[in-house]
Parts: sequence; structure tokens; C-alpha cells
Amino acid sequence: MKEFLSILFTVVFSYLIGSINSAITVCRILKKKDIRDYGSGNAGLTNVLRVFGKGPALATLLADLAKGVIAVVICRVVVTYGFDIVFFENKLYIGYIAGLAVMLGHIFPVFYGFHGGKGVLITATTLLAIDPLTCLLSVTVFAIVLALSKYVSLGSICAAVAYPIFTVLTQNWRGIEAHWVNAGMACIFSAFIIFMHRSNIHRLLNGTENKFGSKKKDKSEEE
Repeated sequence: MKEFLSILFTVVFSYLIGSINSAITVCRILKKKDIRDYGSGNAGLTNVLRVFGKGPALATLLADLAKGVIAVVICRVVVTYGFDIVFFENKLYIGYIAGLAVMLGHIFPVFYGFHGGKGVLITATTLLAIDPLTCLLSVTVFAIVLALSKYVSLGSICAAVAYPIFTVLTQNWRGIEAHWVNAGMACIFSAFIIFMHRSNIHRLLNGTENKFGSKKKDKSEEE
């Protein structure tokens, strides 16, 4: 029963935190406008940057960073010390549950009709709180692919594919218990990211995807 309650708390708390859309909140406070009415129409960091510039984009970045970190840290503390539970003798595991719930809240926010961003930024910042080394390696893949191709979507997809691989390799090397369980959770994260980029994949294959810095406005919003 205690295990069930700890998972329930983690999922509900993290999902509600994730449902607070940073892009919508920041733009309403700073610009008195709804970001969904501009640019690509998606409520994410890339669209905020394209439409309103660096200031609101930075505020959105910091707010999304806070969401993932808050959910992971609070749930890890509450479950590990409050409920006195460590699943699979693995203190990282509850962080993945919290991170997945945050990502789902961000993509399907209950406060905004279940229509949110694509989850790339919130996933990256959440993973930073769960496992900084694996996150850093995945972000490096994203940066390299972006620099070479100029496609944000391609960088995001490649980072998503690399993430479970880095999870297995680095956590096994560090002797983390049940690293295969963590890798399974990482695969779920990756699958969601790739699924949310299905339209971008279609445009990449057709050669119609916008490159980073393009002034065109369509539904290619990456976050």
C-alpha cells in the first residue's frame, strides 16, 4: 500500500507541475498575449523565441528548468525519506517516474485542454535533475547535430535515440543498480519525444522542414 501511495503521489504531483505551461504563463505576464495565437501556434520555447525574442524565451527556459527540477527533487525526497521506499534498490528510479509525469503534463496539460508543447526542453531539464552525466551527453548530441544540420527537430530526435544508450553505458560503468530498469524508462522518454516529432520527421524526409533561424512560420515548433 505504501508503494502504491508513493507512486500515486509522484505521478499526480509531477503531472500537475508539468501542466503549468511556462510559455503560456510567461507570455501572458510579460506580453499580455497568448503564444498559441502567434507563429507556429505551439506553446513552447522555440515559438516564444521566434515570436517575442530572447527575454521571454529566457524566462520560459528558466521556468521549464524549474518545473523538472522541482518535481524530481521533491518526489525523490518525499518517497525516499517520507515513505522510506527505494524501488529496485535504485534511488534514481522514482526520478524517472516523476520526470515522465512532468513530461506528460507538459505535453498534455490538464489546465490547457491537454494541448501543450513537444516536451524536448522539459525532458532535457528533468533528466538533468535525474542523471546529469547522461543528460549532458545527450545534449551534446543535440548540439552537434543542430550545428551540422541546422535542424532543431533532427537534433532532438537524435538526442532522444542516444539517451537510452548513454543511460545503459554510463550507469553500468558507474555501477548503478538496476540500470536496465532505468534504461527502460529512458526508452519511454525517447519514444514520446520521437512520437511528438512525427510531423517533423515527415517534413525532414520531404525536405520541407524549416532550419533553425528560418523566418517561416508553420507548425514545425520543436518544443
